[in-house]
Amino acid sequence: MMNEWKEVSILDVAPITSKLVDPKDEKYSSMILIAPDHIQSESGQIIAKATAREQNAISGKYLVKKGDVIYSKIRPYLKKVCIAPEDCLCSADMYPFSCTEQINSKYLQTLLLSKQFTDYANSCSARTGIPKINRDDIALFFCKIPPIPEQEKIAETLSIWDSAIQKTEKLISEKEKMFNGISQKIFRKASIKHKISEFLTIRNEKCIPDDSTPLYSLTIENGVTPKSDRYDREALVKDSEEKEYKVVYPGDIVFNPANLRWGAIARSNETKKVTVSPIYEVLQLDSSKINSDYLTFLLTSKDKIRYYATKTEGTLVERMAVKVDVFLNFQIEIEEDNENQKTVSEVLTTLIREISLLKKQLEQYKLQKQGLMQKLLTGEWRVR
Repeated sequence: MMNEWKEVSILDVAPITSKLVDPKDEKYSSMILIAPDHIQSESGQIIAKATAREQNAISGKYLVKKGDVIYSKIRPYLKKVCIAPEDCLCSADMYPFSCTEQINSKYLQTLLLSKQFTDYANSCSARTGIPKINRDDIALFFCKIPPIPEQEKIAETLSIWDSAIQKTEKLISEKEKMFNGISQKIFRKASIKHKISEFLTIRNEKCIPDDSTPLYSLTIENGVTPKSDRYDREALVKDSEEKEYKVVYPGDIVFNPANLRWGAIARSNETKKVTVSPIYEVLQLDSSKINSDYLTFLLTSKDKIRYYATKTEGTLVERMAVKVDVFLNFQIEIEEDNENQKTVSEVLTTLIREISLLKKQLEQYKLQKQGLMQKLLTGEWRVR
């Protein structure tokens, strides 16, 4: 029955610990110190452990008991919440909640990770202009909680999705390691040197974006990707009479000179012409001279990204870049045999496809979990 659920402020059932201690004190210096960077977003997993001494901590830290729930109050949209695995310390950028007999620690973690609480925390930080939530705001967050047995069942149900998410993340990590290992082994084995300019030439075609040549961007995560509809309209209205954008044909290589050192380079896999900002460099690939997949994998490999970082030039950090003529003059070592290039490309393409499918599956699991949390935490769906 819903009348078994009680409406409470989070701080009524899980007060925030307020005891700060000196991490330099021998009593505490050997304890694990948890900071926001040590927690994985959304999952609540602790991804790094180090003592206060190892982190050279000097300012006051919260003393946390095993089982307390630790919440990162800065940038609440990142959703970083963990359960203390042992008595430890936590950063002053976090809140340690001490659970009373009225709330289960896993249930509280789930509640703090929920869309309901995250939306509230984000709205509080938006009001102040600072990306964090304070104690007073948390005290004003009211929610309904079920009896402990139902809290435990809800947490147990959601743990099934947590397990699926963790297994999928592990598979993605393993596939990515395999991809990087294979590509490093293959490309380091190649010994014939060529300049990039032998395979790529500058494309200087420009036009005003329209429906037939839409505006795209380049991101490190997603490569050559569409701008949002809102951005398209604003950009086209503002810039259509002021400047033209660079045209990118299917298969062209695009890179950002300022961010090449971070991996801002990709091939356009679109089936139509698109346009990108003039800040990018667009290069036409001659597929008669080299397998296009092979060259793309080579130019975007981790070894090459590290190499680009060493060749970035500029007097000011914000103006450091790799000029296109310098880029084209770089030497690369390739496998000369076209059939071998094709074989290498097929192996790496298969792995990329598998990673992509796993990432889509992971996103589905996360969406399913969020939907389930919404139903269970509001009592719309009940577990018995």
